[in-house]
Amino acid sequence: MALSNKDFGALEDLIDQKIEEKAETTLATKEDISHLPTKEEFYDQSDKLMRELKETREEVTTLSGLQGQVHDHEERIERVEKKLNIAVSV
Repeated sequence: MALSNKDFGALEDLIDQKIEEKAETTLATKEDISHLPTKEEFYDQSDKLMRELKETREEVTTLSGLQGQVHDHEERIERVEKKLNIAVSV
């Protein structure tokens, strides 16, 4: 059985209707995205976060270097206290 032009028209209408229904449920509307930041706001916030991350990493690097110095000082103080017979109160 061959399809008539009327059948093709009905199929087109049905397909168009299904596409519109699907689009209504999947596409974001302006209202849906109104609470999102603008591109500039997003990039500004990202820049602030990256700057803070960089500063934190630099601080960690600095502090890790000082940790070794503190440990060295602690050992030296203990040796001096032992040599001078100084009682350590903890």
